[in-house]
Amino acid sequence: MAETLRNVYEILSMPYSLLVLAFVLDLCMGDPEWLPHPVRAMGWAIQKLESFLRYVLQISGQKSHIAEKITGSLLALIIGCSAFGLFYLIPFPIHYPLFTSFVLLLIMVYLISTTLAVKGLIDSADDVIAALADKNITDARIKVGYIVGRDTDSLNEKGIIRATIESLAENASDGIVAPVFYFAIGGLPLAMTYKAINAMDSLLGYKNERYRYFGWAAARLDDIANYIPARITGILIVVSSGVVFRSLFTLHCSLKTMFRDGGKHSSPNSGVPEAAIAGALGVRLGGPSTYGGVSVEKPYIGEDLTEDYLYASDRAIKIVRLTSLFGVISATVLLYVRYAI
Repeated sequence: MAETLRNVYEILSMPYSLLVLAFVLDLCMGDPEWLPHPVRAMGWAIQKLESFLRYVLQISGQKSHIAEKITGSLLALIIGCSAFGLFYLIPFPIHYPLFTSFVLLLIMVYLISTTLAVKGLIDSADDVIAALADKNITDARIKVGYIVGRDTDSLNEKGIIRATIESLAENASDGIVAPVFYFAIGGLPLAMTYKAINAMDSLLGYKNERYRYFGWAAARLDDIANYIPARITGILIVVSSGVVFRSLFTLHCSLKTMFRDGGKHSSPNSGVPEAAIAGALGVRLGGPSTYGGVSVEKPYIGEDLTEDYLYASDRAIKIVRLTSLFGVISATVLLYVRYAI
């Protein structure tokens, strides 16, 4: 019996098995508030370190843009290296007694699942679409405000759906494909380092007066870290759209729009998956948006070829769900080839 359990454990402890188990766990459980979450801890650490470094700047009298860039770069270095080092030092449970090994294996699966955001992303989009289907635009505005940074108080139904689809496409890269990509090439330490970089960008990567220079390093790191995953996400969305619509023409439109409009976005990465999904759905994303009361002119991505944006949003959820599955399957195959053959 013990030998059988040991054999089962050895199979489950392989990186490709861990990824599949983590993906299933995230689909089933998401990120419940009652469980400790590494990304929330990262957010707390980033905010505390920012306060400390700003205090050091203040008492030293260094207020130049260069000093802010250097200090912000120091924060990014400390947080990034700490994330990698902390999770690199977590002992792998293979040399422990069998019961302890299984317990540590469960912890490892949970930690990997916290780098993924499939259930959270899909559920958030579903909530917005359900509110719109019930003709409750006020509730829809509130719920879409949880997943986008723009002002949502005055958005009409089409604006709410556009924002939701944009969030689905962008977070398919940030919250699913990118962490899976980094886990495949560098295990849990690299996946967690990516999450730390992403958290720093979320908290510091604004182009306002407070963060334009202090958050410069965090924003640039996030651009670099997402460059390859964003393009992988775009390709996966193209393939997924062909499967969802069962149409090579849809696949062609998605691919064409991705190449044509993917570089229009102010972000070097976000436009790629957004253009791919816009082309698949026949919708136009982007355009003027308001952030903190300030109007921002963003280029349009895609073409307005449909009137039924509500149906398009339902298709978008299916495309992103399939994109996440294809991403995990691809990484699992890569890990299997790397470790099992």
